[in-house]
Amino acid sequence: MKFKKLFAVPLVALMLTPVAFAAAVSVDYDHSVNFNQPKTYSWKAVHTANSLWDKRVKDAINRELTAKGWNEVPAGGDVQIVAVEKTSLHQEYDTLYDGFGGRRFGGFGESTTSLDSYKVGTLFVNMFEGPNQLIWKATSSDDLSGNPDKNEKKLDKDVHDMFKHFPPKAGA
Repeated sequence: MKFKKLFAVPLVALMLTPVAFAAAVSVDYDHSVNFNQPKTYSWKAVHTANSLWDKRVKDAINRELTAKGWNEVPAGGDVQIVAVEKTSLHQEYDTLYDGFGGRRFGGFGESTTSLDSYKVGTLFVNMFEGPNQLIWKATSSDDLSGNPDKNEKKLDKDVHDMFKHFPPKAGA
């Protein structure tokens, strides 16, 4: 019985690991809008903390919309797009227990607590009809690494996930 428990806990933890590292993507839209009618878009704004990422964000979104049959126009598109990136520092406490502990051994163990800090990037993409009518929005949050190439791959995957079910069906 102990043998089964010994392997069951790591197996469950291993199965849940991809869920823990998956980006959190959220999409919402105006259900009364027919997204099959607009076919052109213009960029209203792109704001990132690092100007190198402005083009990367824009290119990733352009690829997804082009694949869906939409065309970018310099101005006056059916839809205007705004993309904003925000980076925040998250902190998490981790406690490790070593030595003997628990009720059986009288609690002779020691614990060590450390503070881990990591960056989380959040991308907000909004589509507007007219000057102020929000018709579609998506957000994606993911941990950032110190490697720009990895972060760019995450950006491409997250933007792909944002537009996976785009355009939404009218009235759905």
